[in-house]
Amino acid sequence: MNIKHTIYSFLLIATALSGCKKFVDIKTQGNLVPNQTINYRYLLNNSRGFDGVANLSDFASSDIDLNDAAQQFDLSGSQFNYYFTQSYSWQPVIFPFGSPYEQDQSWLTLYATILNCNTIINELPASDGTAADKNALMAEAFVHRADAYLNLINTYAKPYNAASASTDLGVPLLLVQTVSQSLKRASVEAVYTQIINDLTAAVPYLPNSQAYNTLPSKASAYGELARCYLMRNDYANAARYADEALKLRNTLVDLSNLTSITSTNYPLRISNPEILLSKIPTGGSMTTAPAVMKLSTEYLNLLGTKDQRYTLFTAPASAISSTYTGRFFSKESVTRETRNEGVSVPEMMLIRAEAFARGGDINNAMNLVNALRIKRFKPADYVPLVASSANDALVKVIDERRREFFGTMLRWWDMRRLNTDALFQRTYTRTFNGVTTTLVPNSNRYTFPIAEYYRNLNPELEPNP
Repeated sequence: MNIKHTIYSFLLIATALSGCKKFVDIKTQGNLVPNQTINYRYLLNNSRGFDGVANLSDFASSDIDLNDAAQQFDLSGSQFNYYFTQSYSWQPVIFPFGSPYEQDQSWLTLYATILNCNTIINELPASDGTAADKNALMAEAFVHRADAYLNLINTYAKPYNAASASTDLGVPLLLVQTVSQSLKRASVEAVYTQIINDLTAAVPYLPNSQAYNTLPSKASAYGELARCYLMRNDYANAARYADEALKLRNTLVDLSNLTSITSTNYPLRISNPEILLSKIPTGGSMTTAPAVMKLSTEYLNLLGTKDQRYTLFTAPASAISSTYTGRFFSKESVTRETRNEGVSVPEMMLIRAEAFARGGDINNAMNLVNALRIKRFKPADYVPLVASSANDALVKVIDERRREFFGTMLRWWDMRRLNTDALFQRTYTRTFNGVTTTLVPNSNRYTFPIAEYYRNLNPELEPNP
């Protein structure tokens, strides 16, 4: 199969999944005219084509325990749940070739986003709008593309290592609208460089804020840069951009006086003041048995029962199934919305706190941690955290990231970037259906495999070790 055909197959699948056909229809239906700049505004407003991110990392996190025999039995009853259990147990095959579920929806969704972004970035210059309008729309596309690549590189490539990033395999770097480009994997360094270039190019043309959190703003771009630099272990730049994001938005949702949350008393994703850019995991909410996320004993001990995130966002197993035990993540059920995985105000605060801790500034690190925590406890239960050293402050920052971002990829991303740090280094084990898997520091299991289906279509797509 020649390269032109295989690349076309790769992108065609992505296009179909992304809803990109809606964009094609825009050019031919109703009163819209080809080459009008407004068409690209309509494309960007279709959030389903841009807000999906990978979900495999959510299940690999150490904060989850699928250790109930009843849940394991239920999950084993259908191949549909195979990707969930395989990613949970860090297996070398997530999507078995030849099965009904051989395609990785996370991979497809992210490249569909990139295809949509490339359509905008490549076509907009020739459209009939003003330079200001075109620059603003292209800037939004740059942010979405950068986010997609940041997800891809932290799912299907090794954690960033400055000594080897220029040779470590990244992901295919597709930047133009064509069906004849190579799918050979760019280096980890090249992909990160592109992410940074996209975001810095976007910043001057973005508004400070948008009407909805699904649309990128300056705060979104700064937040993405802070997250990107954190994953590169560049704490100075991570802090710099977290500061810039917080200058534009720093509001927290106050949980301190809530006795319960509902879809009416908790802000929607599109308007939640904490969210800098709304992104949701492929596959949607995890709200019904058997594919629900059970909190690990270690995580429950870390969270504690006085924390409002325990009271409001988790539920006993009886709320899920009479045969399950323990406690489960329930926020999506009560808010009736899929969890946000995009950059947020709490994330910026904790990135800044981590940089302070790593720089030895214990007071400022803990001030930021406590500024978040005071909004997460009832007044009678709130006790500020105190650190005895810079290392203790750093541990407390990472612990707070765990409490705040349960159910998202950020815990797995932290496990990846910290897995060779002596302060956090550890070996994890999991047993599923009698098979025990071990995750050791610097293991190849910290990188998800690229599905065999795509590698068979595209021989130049090198597999992960």
